[in-house]
Amino acid sequence: MVHVLMLLLLSQPKPAAEAKPAASVKAPMTTDVKELVDRMQAFYEKTTDFTADFKQDYTYKAFKRTQSSSGKVTYAKPAQMRWDYEKPSARTFVLAKDKVVALDPEAMTMTTMAMSTSQLSASVTFLWGQGKLADEFSIVKKECATCKGTQLELTPLKPDPRFQKVLLEVEPKSATVMKSTVIDPDGSENAISFGTMKQNTGVDAAKFKLSPPPGTQVIDYTNLKPQAPAKP
Repeated sequence: MVHVLMLLLLSQPKPAAEAKPAASVKAPMTTDVKELVDRMQAFYEKTTDFTADFKQDYTYKAFKRTQSSSGKVTYAKPAQMRWDYEKPSARTFVLAKDKVVALDPEAMTMTTMAMSTSQLSASVTFLWGQGKLADEFSIVKKECATCKGTQLELTPLKPDPRFQKVLLEVEPKSATVMKSTVIDPDGSENAISFGTMKQNTGVDAAKFKLSPPPGTQVIDYTNLKPQAPAKP
């Protein structure tokens, strides 16, 4: 399954020796685009937490097929998020304290990996109210006949071989993100649509801690030492 963990991995920059960014011309934002981007940034900067339903559609360009999944997402400051996949199968991904934890109940595994939130792209961190999109992307409005909101096209100022661009569909009145689409180098698209958002409800910190069910194999890649299955 293509899941949010891959989005996070794609958002992390490669070491300088591997990445060879080329200079990119920053398109000036029109007045209406700048106003919308500013309001969007301001909304997430004043939001301490939010929860929403989501639907994810990954379209493989080469195979001309789409894989869909859905569930619930929870964000909270500082730099915490949880994705609970419900369909087609249950999986949970939690990012907190520079670690990402993936729980797969069906495979009975829980995997932990190191992931520094300070190195994530602004396309992710602005949802926590961190990072400025205009500092990392050239942003223009893109026509979209099927969109219910305003679609913004974000092209990285320093091109990355792992993705071409990001599309954000923004609700004009609230300036919230309705849909985020990452376009891969081969043209495949990873689109996540968000349902009704509930913000500033006071999410319990325990929400970002996962306990493995009995019998789960715990694999900790932060120290490369697999642990014994959780006891019943």
